[in-house]
Amino acid sequence: MALLNDAKNAIGLVRKAADARNAYRAVRVAIAAQGPLERNRYQIAVYFADGDVNMYQMRQWYEPLQELAKTWPVVVISRQATGARALLDDGALPVAFLPEVAGIEKFLGFQDIRIVLYVNQNTRNFQMFRYGRRWHVFINHGESDKMYMTTNQYKAYDYALIAGQAARDRLARTLWDVDLERKAIEIGRPQADHYSGSTPFADDGRTVVLYAPTWEGDRPAAHYGSVVTHGEKLVARLLEDPRYRVIYRPHPRSGVIDPAYGEANVRIVRALEAANERDPRADHVYDDGPDLGWQLATADVAIVDISAMVYDRLAVGKPIMITRPEDPEASIDEGGYLGACEWLEAERAEDVVSEIARVIDDPETTGRLEHWVGHYFGDTTPGAPTARFHRAIETLMTRWDAWAARDAQ
Repeated sequence: MALLNDAKNAIGLVRKAADARNAYRAVRVAIAAQGPLERNRYQIAVYFADGDVNMYQMRQWYEPLQELAKTWPVVVISRQATGARALLDDGALPVAFLPEVAGIEKFLGFQDIRIVLYVNQNTRNFQMFRYGRRWHVFINHGESDKMYMTTNQYKAYDYALIAGQAARDRLARTLWDVDLERKAIEIGRPQADHYSGSTPFADDGRTVVLYAPTWEGDRPAAHYGSVVTHGEKLVARLLEDPRYRVIYRPHPRSGVIDPAYGEANVRIVRALEAANERDPRADHVYDDGPDLGWQLATADVAIVDISAMVYDRLAVGKPIMITRPEDPEASIDEGGYLGACEWLEAERAEDVVSEIARVIDDPETTGRLEHWVGHYFGDTTPGAPTARFHRAIETLMTRWDAWAARDAQ
């Protein structure tokens, strides 16, 4: 078995290297066809050092950034070829492919970049931190109570744009000697103003259940994934009942670390296909598309793991259940919403129908949900998060001007 796994890993590495080479060539061709970016056009850059496997982190920001670009043009600095290829294919924002540090230095000589936004904690972010006289701002790729949200890496950034009071409290509980009053700026969830995609089925009275598990995680403290522990059982039960329609949206990294999660993911997809063959009107959905929004808004109830999807759904203000990790070492911060949420234990996965009925019909559950929506996101009135995002950027631009004027004296 060990030899077989070694062989599979070796084949995977070869394929990955070949894909990287092909992506590099494709990006060079696309960049040449695009032509050079206009000099001194951009004052805001989004730094993305990942490949295409983490494109979900960028895609959720496309529409808020496109709206922002109407006032301050935005460019993406991409460091990996597969990520740059995906960005160019999407065509949502201008792209500068800069795989080498020398390229970054040359680019900064052509553009007056004053704010650099970061959607993740890639270690190569530090190659960009070396450049002063600009604000380095962490915007993250979602809101959650995962341990990722309170790492000491926050201190490396000049500022962090956070969702709301819950995020501020979480950071204050965890980090030592950090001025959150100055450093953390609350903006809510701008993505909630830009839910994308269209619902691929008609409303026929079925209860729509979104099951959106995260991946298995790369260490015990982050073992939040439920595809193996909960997923197959709960999906099978829902597919048996004609009152329900399932939207299955797995994390794109499912199975990257543990093949069992990838295999379970495939079995769930096949079960959905088989259910649709038996009853074409069921319209169960396997969703692996780039658009995120219609699923959250359409579903009558969502079942998610501890991940940013908890808070993406929370911002909608509709019923939600969270799978409780089976690994006792999984880190769960119950100081916030996870201390008052509706848990779905693994042993209750087969009783998911009764659990759904409870969270939909219980008025106390509804009241708790309303409280926590406000605590995590503040004003969720349509347009309010976008306005707060723009005010935050304007504040940072004003502070940049003040520091630049001081240096010029």
